[in-house]
Amino acid sequence: MIELYWFIGETIVNLQEKSKWGDGVVEKLSQDLRIKYPEQSGFSVRNLWNMKRFYEIYREYKKLQALPAEISWTNNVIILDKTKTTEEKEFYLKMCLKERWSSRELLRQVDSAYFERFALSQKPDKLMKIEEEKLAIPSDDIHRHLKDEYVLEFLDLSKTFSEKELHKAILNNLRDFFLEFGKNLSFVGEEYPLVVDNEEFRIDLLFFHRELKCLVPVELKIGKFKPEYVGKMQFYLAVLDEQIKLPHENPSVGLILCRSKKESIVRLTLSKTRKPIKISVYRTKLPDKKLIQQRLEKIKLPEKLLKICD
Repeated sequence: MIELYWFIGETIVNLQEKSKWGDGVVEKLSQDLRIKYPEQSGFSVRNLWNMKRFYEIYREYKKLQALPAEISWTNNVIILDKTKTTEEKEFYLKMCLKERWSSRELLRQVDSAYFERFALSQKPDKLMKIEEEKLAIPSDDIHRHLKDEYVLEFLDLSKTFSEKELHKAILNNLRDFFLEFGKNLSFVGEEYPLVVDNEEFRIDLLFFHRELKCLVPVELKIGKFKPEYVGKMQFYLAVLDEQIKLPHENPSVGLILCRSKKESIVRLTLSKTRKPIKISVYRTKLPDKKLIQQRLEKIKLPEKLLKICD
């Protein structure tokens, strides 16, 4: 079907360019196609205009031409309508393939400025000082899969909420939680118990990351980041690696989710840390996409950005 739409788009462009047809060619072609194929949908005037745009945008970019055929036409139209640059289009095409996003999921990710937030999170990060030779997982992979900022607007929380309410809201919305965090997460458990010397400790949320091949304990905080959170997370990681981790799995990676963080405090706290820990912040409302785009325009996009999402 995508190949057919490409051919129709190409036909419209050729008729307009070579035969000097005006916009009327679209209306005429739509009418002819609906008469000839009355049981076939998708030949409305509006959709034919989309086919024309589809062909015009991708004909100049050979490396992208195979990608649209792998996703639904509805997702293709969303990407045509909602994105501006070629880099942004390529990003969403690849992510649709990788994450198998539905139209609803894709629309939510575009509206939440996922491309811009992903690009910003791939900047050289000075906050996480990890000696890579001591880790089975390179720090680049950790930054690739764990972002600096997450948007959790689907939790529908009030302006003030407790850690218990945050915890419960995430569990009630795991489907959307996985959409924001990536579908490579598998849920292991909530309030996951760890027992050391007959004393019990509980991790807020425990996941397994299929690509990183490691356990990911998540600690939820309703306020700003505090240095003492890292000591607790280091303890959880040590216990998980000793008691729970399987021999073929990589060392566990910790994620501390806070409402806010100060870069200098995070940098100094992690400077002597030997365990892989990511400090991220979360929003409970959709961000202002224009402001994020302005932030992105001030920096140079990482050269490996589009390779990262393959």
